[in-house]
Amino acid sequence: MFNKTGSLREWVYPSAFFICGAWVLWHMPAYILDFLPPSSESLFSQISDLHRIKDWTPEWPGLFGGFADPIDWLALVLMPVIFVLGARKIQIAHMEYPHWRNIDRTALFLGRVTMILILAMASVMLYEVFLRYIFENPTLWANELTLWIAGYVFLFSGLYAMQQRCHIRIFLFYDLVPRWLQHVFDVISTALLVMFTFFLVYGAFYQVFYIKFYKWEMFGTAFDPPIPATVQPMIHIVFVLIAIQAVLNLIADWNLEPEKHGIAADVDEDDLAAIKRGIGEA
Repeated sequence: MFNKTGSLREWVYPSAFFICGAWVLWHMPAYILDFLPPSSESLFSQISDLHRIKDWTPEWPGLFGGFADPIDWLALVLMPVIFVLGARKIQIAHMEYPHWRNIDRTALFLGRVTMILILAMASVMLYEVFLRYIFENPTLWANELTLWIAGYVFLFSGLYAMQQRCHIRIFLFYDLVPRWLQHVFDVISTALLVMFTFFLVYGAFYQVFYIKFYKWEMFGTAFDPPIPATVQPMIHIVFVLIAIQAVLNLIADWNLEPEKHGIAADVDEDDLAAIKRGIGEA
């Protein structure tokens, strides 16, 4: 049974999470200085200077004698609240994977956030085109902001694709073997993914979370967004989530009936009916 989708709350929660997340990411130097202040005076000065330059509300004093102001704290507190509320209110569309479980709500909600990110990215590009070709006054930030958002779209889409079982898979031999051997293939593929994720995080943890994130490495352009400091750690975080989702998929799909894959299986009946109506055949 699928509930009606497209309600206002399906837009509000992901949009609010995106706004709070954007604020938290941009003001991350304030949280670093408050929660994990560098012991090195030069690094402390470097991050505090970045915070002073990039702060959107410099007139607001920091709470509790720190650097994060009331808006920073509000955005930080609201993020998990909005995430939980949004995940609980997920409505599954008819074209989505039907055998979902409550534990899949994290991936499903991040899939909705990805949709908002795509809208935001398209809006930035349209705004840049409008200014560049109508007023001949291009921005200094649109290209980097588009790249920044696109990185998160790519990562979150991978997690959503894993939950939906719509990632690329080759079924040439998989469909020919008995079910017990299919289980063996599933276990091997999941184990390889988990192993890859472990070594990825283990091997690059210091480089990513200390050199990039903790030192808050910027992009080095006129706009100078913290793309290296935010996207590279998120790659590792999302890979961990994808590995966890793969394990959850393995457990959830263990007792399901095997599916036969082919060209006919990829055809959506609703889409086919809409095409027929469009050409007047039905």
